[in-house]
Amino acid sequence: MLDKLDFIEEKYNDLTRKISEPEVIADNKLWQKLMREHSSLEEIVNKYKEYKNVLKNIEDDKEMLSDKLEAELKEMIEEELKELSEKKEALMHELRILLLPKDPNDDKNVFVEIRAGTGGEEAALFAADLLRMYTRYAERQNWKVEIMSSNPTDIGGYKEVVLMIQGKGAYSKLKFESGTHRVQRVPDTEASGRIHTSATTVAIMPEVEDVEVDINPNDIHVDVFRAGGHGGQSVNTTDSAVRITHMPSGLVVSCQDEKSQLKNKEKAMKVLKARLYDKYQQERSDQIAENRRSQVGSGDRSERIRTYNFPQGRVTDHRIGMTIYQLESFLDGEVQSMLDALNTAEQAEKLKAVGE
Repeated sequence: MLDKLDFIEEKYNDLTRKISEPEVIADNKLWQKLMREHSSLEEIVNKYKEYKNVLKNIEDDKEMLSDKLEAELKEMIEEELKELSEKKEALMHELRILLLPKDPNDDKNVFVEIRAGTGGEEAALFAADLLRMYTRYAERQNWKVEIMSSNPTDIGGYKEVVLMIQGKGAYSKLKFESGTHRVQRVPDTEASGRIHTSATTVAIMPEVEDVEVDINPNDIHVDVFRAGGHGGQSVNTTDSAVRITHMPSGLVVSCQDEKSQLKNKEKAMKVLKARLYDKYQQERSDQIAENRRSQVGSGDRSERIRTYNFPQGRVTDHRIGMTIYQLESFLDGEVQSMLDALNTAEQAEKLKAVGE
């Protein structure tokens, strides 16, 4: 492990030199590539430096203890040694986690696709709640949010909505949100006060580069139509809305949020690429043996991952058995503690796999 850390530190130092060279700076594409690689190693290199500094302090203290010291000073050094030993173990654990294989998509922007499932209008209203939750969380992270496409209902819900979230580490923080989100509450339209159970599915898809998903122009069919508003109202008088059908997979993407047909087509193509990439990733995951899958969950959209119980004011994540009794603030975007717990569970599973 220490040999690997030495190698990473050497590579980091080499990259530090390279990104300062005039010929590298002149080649913007190469410079950006090296900067990304340099940035990806920075955290582990800084942590390793901290670890080595602790080791040096331990050696210094041990050397001092070998001399004849006054009882009070000896006690102080022994106490410091104890603290340093605990810090050394903690840093070693952090370094083990940092050395775990990273998901290549972790630093990417994401598309969040929210679809109303079973429960009709109540599921569509909950889709709107989830849209607000992810938007508020993104705002707390200073990320940029953009609605890519939406299919609203007449009373403020969404049959489907796709948003793009741009920000450092967006995928790494939100990737565990893929799955079925179940809601239990009394609908406003329920006169008897009976609790209804509805479901909404969420898909978290990393933004992909053009080189990652190659779409043959002959494999898509593009339709243009007039955008419609609530209740069938026309929101403009031009055929600016776009529907793209990817014939080999059967995937269909529509976008009508922009007044420009070109912009709607660009947005629809971005979403199509993300959906295709997600489809390929799901197919690849299905081929992986069960014992190599994270216990946090496979991300399968058929899997019920979380329940939002309004009468009890609680949110329960079924993958890690965690319950939070602050439903209102959770839906207001205060979801970090849940996301941290999911990430910790995945890290523990990976460390266990490495140990085995």
